[in-house]
Amino acid sequence: MFLDRVKIWVRAGDGGDGAATFRQEAHVPRGGPDGGDGGRGGSVYLRVDAGQTTLRDFTHKRHYRATPGGRGTRARRHGRAGDDLILDVPPGSAVHSDENGELLADLVAVGQTALVARGGRGGLGNTHFKTSTHQAPKHAQKGEPGVEVWLRLELRLIADVGLVGLPNAGKSTILAAVTAAQPKIADYPFTTLEPNLGVMDLGEDDERRPTIADVPGLIEGASSGAGLGHAFLRHVERTRILVHVIDGSSRDPEWDYDVIREELRAHDPALLAKPMLVAFNKLDLPAAQAAWPAFQRARTAEQVDAVAISAENGEGLGQFRARVAALLPDAAELAEPPEPAGVVVHRIEAMSDGFSLERDIDGVIRVRGQRIERSAAQTNFDVEESAERFQRELARQGIDPELRRAGITAGDLVRIGSVELEWEAQPWERV
Repeated sequence: MFLDRVKIWVRAGDGGDGAATFRQEAHVPRGGPDGGDGGRGGSVYLRVDAGQTTLRDFTHKRHYRATPGGRGTRARRHGRAGDDLILDVPPGSAVHSDENGELLADLVAVGQTALVARGGRGGLGNTHFKTSTHQAPKHAQKGEPGVEVWLRLELRLIADVGLVGLPNAGKSTILAAVTAAQPKIADYPFTTLEPNLGVMDLGEDDERRPTIADVPGLIEGASSGAGLGHAFLRHVERTRILVHVIDGSSRDPEWDYDVIREELRAHDPALLAKPMLVAFNKLDLPAAQAAWPAFQRARTAEQVDAVAISAENGEGLGQFRARVAALLPDAAELAEPPEPAGVVVHRIEAMSDGFSLERDIDGVIRVRGQRIERSAAQTNFDVEESAERFQRELARQGIDPELRRAGITAGDLVRIGSVELEWEAQPWERV
């Protein structure tokens, strides 16, 4: 099965908890707070690695987790920051949120990185909560949870030259003839089920070394998803030029030509605007020799460049290389990605005091809001002082009175993020 799309789960590391400790020294009977902050959790990044060509590694392991931050300790010692996790992906990888399909990054250039899950902030130690009227705070923040998300990775192969055509047109044979690649070749349709890449030698006097991809055979209806059409067509989008391979010995080479042209147009009309060379293959066979003159006249009338070759015995391959070389840019441009250097979508996550109330399917009231959810996650409800601070935060944001207006009564449950609380008089108790 062709594997150019995978779904993975990533989770950044949680921030370390802040410490609630006090100085313990001889002759200092009332040592003040000295709890250190927790370390930040490790983040998860995707990075483009030129050595990667497929997403196959992600089919064996789909869950990835960065390390958490260390806990703060006494004497204001901060916890160790968690290690970031870097996952290597091939050039041409697009990253989408699986939840809503939103594009997070389109990674093209080697070395390009994208942050896909941010590590949680470390909790503050109790030294931060000392005031002139509260000299010995027992409150310290828990670490912020790291972001977790399901991602959909989609690979669109980056190659300078893309070979397209119907199954069994001879694309793999051409690839093997003009590069050192050794694709599987057989005389039946769909031998190739995933792209093969090779580096093309244009001749002794040409220093350019373009990559050439044998894109699996298309069929009629491919642009509508027939066969593996969407998966295959995706890989011709980033190529600089297209080589349309025709089986000259087929029953109707002209029909074959029109079918592929129509599928390219239906998928994306811009594909037909790319520089294109038509390679009329299998000229070693009598049927192809008989069909070539009429096919050539039709392409000349359309002002479409066509060349007759036999990938099997090498006939016409010198002319084929020369035509491809003429369509390619110079060496400096060829060294750059065929598209702009990709895009990473940066979003500023502004914290807001806004909130909303809703009923979950089990009838429990859920409070949604970035700031209050973060506050709940960083509150240690086993410490009375911390629970009281959270209660004051509810009142400050206006959530407490809204819950009362919603008809909440003693014993009812309230969910805030991953925290579940039981409503009582004062303070709240965590379930």
